[in-house]
Order: sequence, then C-alpha cells, then structure tokens
Amino acid sequence: MSDRQNELDQLSINTLRFLAVDGVEKAGCGHPGAPLGCAPIAYLLYHKLMKHDPAAPKWIDRDRFVLSNGHASMLLYGSLHLSGYDLPMAQLEQFRQWGSKTPGHPEYGETPGVEVTTGPLGQGFGMAVGMAAAEKHLAAVYNRDGHAVIDHHTFVLCGDGDLMEGVSHETASLAGTLGLGKLIVLYDDNLISLDGPTSLSYTEDVTLRFEAYHWQVLSVADGNDLVAIEDAIKAAKADTTRPTLIRVRTVIGYGSPKAGTNKAHGEALGTEAARETKKNLGWPEDKNFYVPEEARANWNTVKPKGEKLHAEWDAQFAEYKKAYPEPAAEFERVVAAKLAEGWEKAIPTFPSGPEAKKVATRIAGNVVINAIAKAVPELFGGAADISASTKTNFKDSPSFHVDAAGRNIFFGVREFGMMAMVNGIAAHGGLIPFGSTFYVFSDYCRPAIRLGSLMGIHALYVFTHDSVGLGEDGPTHQPIEQLMSMRAMPVLTDFRPADANETAACWRLALERKGPSFMALSRQDLPVLDAALAFAGVPKGAYSRTPEVTKPDVILLAAGSEVVTCLTAAAELKAAGIAAKVVSMPSFRIYDEQSAAYKAELLPEGTPKVSLEAGATMGWWKYVGHNGAVIGIDRFGASAPGPIAMEKLGISVANVVEHAKKLVKK
Repeated sequence: MSDRQNELDQLSINTLRFLAVDGVEKAGCGHPGAPLGCAPIAYLLYHKLMKHDPAAPKWIDRDRFVLSNGHASMLLYGSLHLSGYDLPMAQLEQFRQWGSKTPGHPEYGETPGVEVTTGPLGQGFGMAVGMAAAEKHLAAVYNRDGHAVIDHHTFVLCGDGDLMEGVSHETASLAGTLGLGKLIVLYDDNLISLDGPTSLSYTEDVTLRFEAYHWQVLSVADGNDLVAIEDAIKAAKADTTRPTLIRVRTVIGYGSPKAGTNKAHGEALGTEAARETKKNLGWPEDKNFYVPEEARANWNTVKPKGEKLHAEWDAQFAEYKKAYPEPAAEFERVVAAKLAEGWEKAIPTFPSGPEAKKVATRIAGNVVINAIAKAVPELFGGAADISASTKTNFKDSPSFHVDAAGRNIFFGVREFGMMAMVNGIAAHGGLIPFGSTFYVFSDYCRPAIRLGSLMGIHALYVFTHDSVGLGEDGPTHQPIEQLMSMRAMPVLTDFRPADANETAACWRLALERKGPSFMALSRQDLPVLDAALAFAGVPKGAYSRTPEVTKPDVILLAAGSEVVTCLTAAAELKAAGIAAKVVSMPSFRIYDEQSAAYKAELLPEGTPKVSLEAGATMGWWKYVGHNGAVIGIDRFGASAPGPIAMEKLGISVANVVEHAKKLVKK
C-alpha cells in the first residue's frame, strides 16, 4: 500500500470516527467507543470489500452487513452516509432525535441500508445466521450452471456482549452444523464491557469455542491494520464450507483520553475529551460533522462501483431469464414478495359434521402446509427438535442440512436461536419462514418475536400444545399467560383457530398479511366445523358460529378449542329456553381492525356476554364489558389427562351454562 493511499485511507477512517463522535456529542448520549475502535473495519467493508449498491439498498444479491452490537449505530450511519445511501448529513446531526432516520439503535425500515433492527445483543448475530441460511437455500433452488443469481456474503460486526448472550451460542452452533460458508463475523475483541474489563465475567477461550462449533477462526492483532483485516476477510471467503469468526483486537475509544476503558463505552466523551481526541488524531478541533474534500472524494467511489456491480448482475440475470424462464419468473415473484396467482386454490377444506373425524389443529396445519407446498415454494422452516409434535414438516422435501434446496430445517433445541434465524431469513427476502415449538416455550424465544414484530417482517411463529388441554405433561408445559402476553405485542397478529377449517383460513391470512404472526394450535383432536362459515368469518377476526340466532339472550365468546365447548353450552341453553349466540374469535388483532358497524352488529351493547378461554382472563373484559363474565385460568395448570384438566380448571360446558344463566337472570 502506497504512503499516499494509506494517508487517504486514514483520513477516510477518521472522517467516519468523528462523524460518530460528533453525533454522540450533539445528542448528549450514545456509544462512541466502538465506532472509534472499529472504524477501519467498517471502512474496509463499505469502501472496498462488500458488494452493495447504495442507490438500490434492496438489491437481492447484495452482501448483507449486520451491526450486531447495535449501540455502535453511528458507525453504521456514518458508513451509509459516506457511501452514498439516502442518508443526508442532516440526519446524522439529528442522531437519537424524534422522527430522524438515525435512531439510537439501527431500525429496519427506518434507515436505507439497515438490514435488521439490532441492539438487544446477540440477536443481530442470530439473524445474520438466518440470512446466510436464506442465501444458501435460494442459491441451491435458483442457481444454474453458469448462472449464479444468488451469490453473496453476510458480514457481521459483533462485540463481547453479543458473544456472551445465549442466542449467539445457539445460532453459532447451528451455523457450523449447516456449513454456512458465506457467513463472516468480525469480532470487536477489545477486552472491555460496560462494567469494566471482560476478565470480570468473560474468560472462556473464544477461539476454541468457535472451532468446536466447526467454524474457521482467524485473528488480527491490530484493529488498525487494514492489510491484515483485508487478508483475513479474503481467507474467510476462501473457506466455502465453514463460517468464519475473525477476532480483531481493537482499542475501544481509540484516540480518546478514555481509550481502553469502559468510560468510552456508553456515554458521550464530553466536550473536552472529544476535543482532545480530535487533537490526538490530527483532526480540526473546532469543526463538527466535518468531511474533508479528499475523504469525500474517496468515499464517493463506492456508489459508482456499486452501480456497476448491480448493472453487471442485471445483465447476468437477463441471460439467466432467457435460458431458464420458469425459475427466473418464480425468482422475480418471490423476491417481490408476491404470492403466486391462484395459490389459495390449493388450501384444503376439511369435512365437518357429526360423522366427520376429529382433527387437532396442529394436524390440520400440517395438512395445509403440505397442500400449499407447491403453490408457495417460498414457505421454508422447521421446528426446535419437535417436528413430530408440531407437525411442521414438508413431507416431500429433504432436510436443509442434507440438501440446501430442502425446505425442512432442524433447528435443534434452540428456541430463541430458531426465531432469531427466522427473522433473519424473512429480512433477507425471497422466503416466508416459520419456526415452531410448544407454546409454553414461546417464553424462550419471546425476545426474537418482539424484534420481528418491531421490524414488521413476514415471519411466522407456529406454536402447538396451546393450553392445559395438552394434559399429562403438567404445568411446566401448559401455557396460561402466553396467549394474552403475545396478543399485547404491537404489530404481531394472533391466530388461535377453533378447528381444522379455521386453521386453514388462518394460514391463508398469515401468508397474505405479510407481517409477523403467531399460531396457537391444539394438541388434542377437535370436532371440525362448517368450512364456509370459517372461510367467510376468520378474515374478520371474530364472527358468529350460530348465524341462525338473530336475537340472542346471551353471547358466548371463545377462541381455539373452547369454541366447541361454547357450542355445546349453547345447545343446553337453548333447551332451557335461552338463545345463545356463539362467537368464535380466532384473532383479536384482526377483529380490532374491523369497522365500528361490524363490531356493533357482532357484539351489540346491552346483550350479556360470557367469554371462555383456557388461559389468562386478562384482555377478554374488553369484549364482554364490565357486566359480562370471563371464564379462564388465572393459576398454573396441573398434570392430568387433558379433558380432566380442563374440567377441573373450569373450562367446561357446565361452567359456561351457569355463568350465562346468571347473566340472563340479571
């Protein structure tokens, strides 16, 4: 490297450093330490080594960059601004302010070039593993000899905190098993965490740990050595069978009087320390948000290079499209996130009536995903080691582990890691991913579900064994509060279908709504209800299962398996001269989206209401009103056969009838 080039590189790196320092200083809060130490890494990636087009942040074959240590957000914002993304300087000057495109931690959909929302440590790492899995699968499905339409890398910058979090352990282990050779993680190995030296809490041999996960591990002794970092990244790319961890020894707060200490981590340097840092690195002390002309010119080479790479890919894709028109058309469709024309015709219906076979909604879900498998090839996922129980396997597809074109992922007992990966797959684009486990274990993966909801991505979280009805496994496995706690999560759509036909209708909505959603499905077999009512009513979130009852004395509301209990109770009430309307409520969120007129018609004020659900009562009062009755379970469950557990805990026909009669008498 020539002296002149080295000077230009250092000027460009320091520009990145001081955009971060100035942004944090102006906001009065933030994290300057990591940007000061890691600016050379970001410069190399964005300026030289990554394949990306700032004019087209959603180009499907771009390299992805995930800032897992999202508190270093000003490093990312500076890189995006200088590279030519639509992030003007005025936005950097509004770091952490209301309405800006530069929030305290990177947010998906808010800032061009931000691939995923990060900040909760470890999750960026996990989502990057999902992105690398998506790249590998799409490449296996769509690439042809001489036509690599998918061929990119996923880069991650992470810190000690990311590697302490359990989700990084889960996903790193699976990444090695899957042989995700296009995943490259640069580890900011600066020996400092927020509380002080990492020796306080983090003393394991990280190299041995990742080698045990079947990763390639490389080391760079000096985080300012551009040649060594570049050589390590080239070596990482050369190993196509293993993911790579590059340990880069950096100095947190490099150049500042707080360098190498935790004082540089999570607070602004302060006016005097910021000024001294600029002096130490030869930067004008009286200039803020300053970009020297030479540095700007150097960074400006990124955009035309990216446009050239993108144009070359467009030309290659045009040739691919001529040679392979059918996969090319499908590829364009899935990348555009459009479902195939007429795909919904593949959705099955289930026979209903007294003679029809009972079907657990988890079984119905399996029938549905296999029925639509060919019509929705972008559907891709698996379970946390219990696919035989959650029934989420594609019967005619191999395992992704064995064949990268396979659609079944065996996530292992890694619930949090699974859903983090699902989020990464969804954010990558081209696929609609799902993960599945028992509903009570949603507690293990709730942080990922929250982050997927915050991003608003099209990720599906499938849970089975949805109530005490699962039976003998007892209270450790019986969800109680999970339903209401997840219904409270913004953006996330809830689905708890009453039977097989509602399950089919819910799957259709989950695919069409294009946002995050969860399914709560039964272990136990349930009677199958009329399909026409289900397919007409489920899109409204709640609907009458007894349309013949036009002037009810009482309304019985329920979701999931308890709808059948209410139907039986309604029959008993009818025999007692009480007209009961039964309302199935498979989705609170979708019902809440309906018009006031529809809500007034379905649940008119003045008509007494009783709700029934085998879970926490909180939340139902919104629909039954203060004069109604809510039957549920506000204690933990018990080990017993499912029907007995339900009966003993009050989820019974007799209890519904008793409450309804009391309300009608009033």
